[in-house]
Amino acid sequence: MITGKYPNLRLRRSRKNSWSRRLLAENNLSASDFILPIFLMEGKNKIQPIKSMPNVNRYSINKLGIILDRAIKSKIPMVALFPYTSTKLKDSLGSEALNENNLVCRAIRYIKERYKDKIGIMCDVALDPYTVHGHDGILRSGYVLNDETIEILINQSLLQAQMGCDVLAPSDMMDGRIGRIRKALDKENLKNVQLLSYAVKYASNFYGPFRDAVGSKIALKGDKKTYQMDFRNIDEAIREVALDVKEGADMVMVKPGLPYIDIIKSIKSKFKVPVFAYQVSGEYSMLSNAINKKIIGKEAIYENLMSFKRAGANAIISYYADRLNEILP
Repeated sequence: MITGKYPNLRLRRSRKNSWSRRLLAENNLSASDFILPIFLMEGKNKIQPIKSMPNVNRYSINKLGIILDRAIKSKIPMVALFPYTSTKLKDSLGSEALNENNLVCRAIRYIKERYKDKIGIMCDVALDPYTVHGHDGILRSGYVLNDETIEILINQSLLQAQMGCDVLAPSDMMDGRIGRIRKALDKENLKNVQLLSYAVKYASNFYGPFRDAVGSKIALKGDKKTYQMDFRNIDEAIREVALDVKEGADMVMVKPGLPYIDIIKSIKSKFKVPVFAYQVSGEYSMLSNAINKKIIGKEAIYENLMSFKRAGANAIISYYADRLNEILP
């Protein structure tokens, strides 16, 4: 319903001054709305640029302090850890995921020993960084097995939680894994470990640079359409969220972000649960390259990020999170 009419009502009146625009802004962004992804690599004293992702690097564990200090100074609540796994450590079952001395486990211990609870740690629960075929589970005759994969994911989750991970984020899209993981955590008295379910993860074309970053792109055989969601579907996303919330998810993720802004809004409106958006690598790289080539201005970053907040996202995983002082007004 429209109240009032021109000329008595002039909506431009409230836009004239900066102070009034700030006063009446319906949505705002702060550092507290962001999660910073960090890519890990083996070795010492290494900071390695990722060619397909401008201004994003892989870090050896002893260099994590550089990016963590920046995140804490910016008051970012949480970082998300993703490993670049050496080919020689990969196998068909993703066994390295269960190694207590793998990159992620060592990084968790490093952060907890030096930073305690100054910043939260989120860990990916999936096997694709560790498998020779690049899929998120056990592959048999070209098909990822659901129930058999869950058994490994449970053990991966327990290991990461025992190392000190605060938020486990299953991104594998296996049916039923949230309930099984929650039950296993509770049984081991890890009741306070949170579960962020990638409840709505689409089989998207926007993941390419990320797969470069974790070293799974070359390994990937086929696609992931038999377990990740069909991007033509909305109702299916609602069903996925309903199942995962019922199984014990504390928060849910929509991935990718901007192409699925309608999904974020629908889920937030329907379920009233914490909803996170992932501004994925393809979105990030397209935007960054367009800015670097001066096709658009850098102000487009803030506009892009605000769209997630406007749609109802409680938090945004973004590779821009370590540069918010340059982005947020």
